[in-house]
Amino acid sequence: MKQRSVRSLAAALSAMTVIASAAACTTKAPSGSDGRSSKNAKIAFLMPDIASTRYELYDAPLFKAKVRDLCGGCEVLYQNAGGDAAKQQQQADSALAQGADVIVIDPVDSAAAASTVRTAQGRGVPVIAYDRPIPAVKADYYVSFDNEKIGAMIGASLVEHLKATKAEGGLLQVNGSPTDAAAGLIKKGIHSAVDSSGLELLAEYDTPAWEPGKAQSWVSGQISKFPGKIAGVVAANDGTGGGSIAAFKAAGATVPPVTGNDAELAAAQRIVKGDQYNTISKPIKTVAEAAATAAYAFAQGKKPRGDTTLFGTPSELFTPTVVTRKNIAEVLVGDGKPLKTAEVCTATYAAACAEAGVT
Repeated sequence: MKQRSVRSLAAALSAMTVIASAAACTTKAPSGSDGRSSKNAKIAFLMPDIASTRYELYDAPLFKAKVRDLCGGCEVLYQNAGGDAAKQQQQADSALAQGADVIVIDPVDSAAAASTVRTAQGRGVPVIAYDRPIPAVKADYYVSFDNEKIGAMIGASLVEHLKATKAEGGLLQVNGSPTDAAAGLIKKGIHSAVDSSGLELLAEYDTPAWEPGKAQSWVSGQISKFPGKIAGVVAANDGTGGGSIAAFKAAGATVPPVTGNDAELAAAQRIVKGDQYNTISKPIKTVAEAAATAAYAFAQGKKPRGDTTLFGTPSELFTPTVVTRKNIAEVLVGDGKPLKTAEVCTATYAAACAEAGVT
């Protein structure tokens, strides 16, 4: 009887050891969706298009660099959808199949991206909306610029300039993609500046997929419809702004002040030359690094809180700067600035750069 008690006690202790070991393993389990440690997490970075050069030139390299700094063993699964929403969905599915622990997505189509969010969250994978929001569902986090404020800033800057120069005529408004929720916010911001300006809004256009060629084609039609009556063009980004400028040049018409947004290299060159009136210098490095930091936090099982809420999602929104020829050397081009003098001031633009004080 005593011997059986000893054996029973030993068995019980052995069972408790097994249970404790299992519990310890559970407690120490890594946060990755497939059991990996956060030290070698996979983070998907899905960008929307190549029509805006910023994604390939700035966002992706800066995001990757920050992830590398935070986590040398982490892997960034980078894809660009080339403006195709269906392709982006396939890229998201592929990232999940590869074991992505976090998805950072700048949606081609904000409505279509809702299914990506639902699928990922259904598998326990958090989603960070980047640059463009996803209003239909709550992503886990949102990192972007204050897009409505961007629209208000470029619109107000143009209105102020036209009034100061006593320009006559009305405005064209060239918005971004109708499937992009950020474009909708920019559009709202532009209207807040234009509608109360006293200047007539001659016509406006939502540019499919932000394509410069489509913006150019539409503006060409408006030049014929309103000959000599277009005082300025509020374009929602540098691509649509560049397309608008190209339309006036192709028509042999004087190019009026045209806005932009994104501070692309070509836009900076148009500004120093005097073809484009303004652009928006965005702290892309700041935003890309904030997204990378948030993504790594999620990979560790932490939940960033954000500093505000948009569409029910914890958000970080950064304020950019309006750039014109007057402040381009101070804000955008030169040592320590987003663009280098050598790349902006090529032989074609050297004289214009000197006049603008870009050296």
